[in-house]
Amino acid sequence: MNGKKVLGMIFANIHEEALEALTNMRTMGSVPFCSRYRLIDFPLSNMVDSGITKIGVVTNANFNSLMDHVGTGKPWDLSRKNDGLFILPPYSLTSTAMWGNRIDAIYGNMGFLDQSNQEYVLMSDCYNIMNLDFEELFEAHENSGAAVTIVGVKGKKPKDISSVLVLNEVADDGKIIEASLDPNTDEDVFYSCNIILIKKYLLQTLIANAHSKNEVSFQRSILMNCIKSEKAYAYDATDCFVGTIDSIQSYYDISMSLLDKENKNKLFDKDRPIYTKERDDMPTLYGPEAKIANSLVADGCEIKGTVENCILFKGVKIEAGAVVKNSILMQDTVIGENSKINCVIADKNVNIKSGVELSGAENYPVSLSKDTRI
Repeated sequence: MNGKKVLGMIFANIHEEALEALTNMRTMGSVPFCSRYRLIDFPLSNMVDSGITKIGVVTNANFNSLMDHVGTGKPWDLSRKNDGLFILPPYSLTSTAMWGNRIDAIYGNMGFLDQSNQEYVLMSDCYNIMNLDFEELFEAHENSGAAVTIVGVKGKKPKDISSVLVLNEVADDGKIIEASLDPNTDEDVFYSCNIILIKKYLLQTLIANAHSKNEVSFQRSILMNCIKSEKAYAYDATDCFVGTIDSIQSYYDISMSLLDKENKNKLFDKDRPIYTKERDDMPTLYGPEAKIANSLVADGCEIKGTVENCILFKGVKIEAGAVVKNSILMQDTVIGENSKINCVIADKNVNIKSGVELSGAENYPVSLSKDTRI
């Protein structure tokens, strides 16, 4: 089994409520991450690296920035005559109403599935940061004879995301014996990343049946039924770097963990590069009094002050005398002279005037919306 037999589907809007401060004007998939990327870049690049040549991105609302970012798919070598990248409409099959759940979203795009020659479908959301070798997943799925393979990781269950599927008991061969939805526990569990590999005809059959019964939970109506019929297997991705974004706090923590070189090298594997849309810019300019320590700095920045333990996106300006620590500053943010900033997440085009002091805490970062002026 190889990637050419697999159709990719990425859900760009799922679980946006977890990052409300950053998704008011964009999809979850287009949330900026790690100085130059968007969240969708990770599942999209993983699929391309595994040989998948046809990928549909399922949208719902606020998808303008997503379309601007992915474009025709050229950065991922998906701008092609045959197959390629498809932005799938946010409407159900029989009406102009936007889809309300994953079952509706897939049912509304049955035509996309029907017109695809691939035998399997690989579905992914955008809220997990990982670099997974899907070729190994394909091999495990084929060898197990599974109808459905669910990628999972071991760790704390995401708290601010609904309908988390926890795989309570898995046999040595990977077969899922028992699972539950949203169990109330603070213990480490083996939970689904919502990365699902399934035969296309089976997915179409299950979705059509679920839709005809007005069922709304993909996990309960599709995955749990497959587990009960002993057709579902698990694939353990715990050995990868995995960051599940379920809140502003987890977004901050996962981002800052990449200042550790070991974590960064684990996520950004040279053998499986993460591609993104490039914005050509000049090199970063450092003033004579600039001081930089343990930070990720993109091109196009101007730094005249002090930056420690920060992630700076393109076009960020740090004026003279400003001190910025433990913060994430997105594209074109400006920090005025002699300002002191600590534990802040600033969205695009934030402008903080001279002399301002603004501080959160590592366990409670301050989040500033796009175009904020202080």
